[in-house]
Amino acid sequence: MQLQGKTAVVTGAASGIGRATAEKLAAAGAHVLLGDVAIEAGEAVAARAREQGQRADFFRLDVTDPDSVEAFRRDALAKAQQVDIVANVAGWGKTEPFVKNTPDFWRKVVDLNLMGPVMVTRAFIEPMMERKAGKIVSVASDAGRVGSLGETVYSAAKGGVIAFTKGLAREMARYNVTVNCVCPGPTDTPLLAAVPEKIRDAFVRVTPMQRLALPAEVADAVVFFASDATSFVTGQVLSVSGGLTMAG
Repeated sequence: MQLQGKTAVVTGAASGIGRATAEKLAAAGAHVLLGDVAIEAGEAVAARAREQGQRADFFRLDVTDPDSVEAFRRDALAKAQQVDIVANVAGWGKTEPFVKNTPDFWRKVVDLNLMGPVMVTRAFIEPMMERKAGKIVSVASDAGRVGSLGETVYSAAKGGVIAFTKGLAREMARYNVTVNCVCPGPTDTPLLAAVPEKIRDAFVRVTPMQRLALPAEVADAVVFFASDATSFVTGQVLSVSGGLTMAG
């Protein structure tokens, strides 16, 4: 996939799938604007890209904070003038029985996983509509398609991202702005590393391909949706899960 001349925003870009997405987009030629709350790690990712002759800049971004999203929008546009691709990758969850969840936990999960993509997309979409060109790609989860044990509210939030993708795709089609969604299954990220080993082992056992996804494999799907190869593809949900769900 070639993305020379394009500018891409990537949230959650300091680690895991977000970092892999930023690296893949930069390698494809895009100028990547990385956002994350982890400042030191995010700046290091951007610096490594620049060392390889790629274009990358980091700005602090908390996708749960409207003021932070607005500051990120201003910084991004001051640096790049135009954003062609938005990759909503930031996310968070914890495996815990629903009856042990607290209201504060619910709010954090929903704000980060659902309202974050909503706010970041809103921040950048109007200029895309005016130009009649743009790509919105959100990373949800197969938990949002089929549910996940111990991740009930997370599943609900990720299901919301899928519905948001489909609804927005209908609104944006007339403006030639495509809106698509990638749903990873269990992926070898720092977030999954915090899950008990017996649960990670169970994920591997029930996955037909008998392993976890690599962040780069999920990032490949994001880059696919961000590329011109999907100029007539919108409102779609692609699972990258080694056959775990095979959702219809």
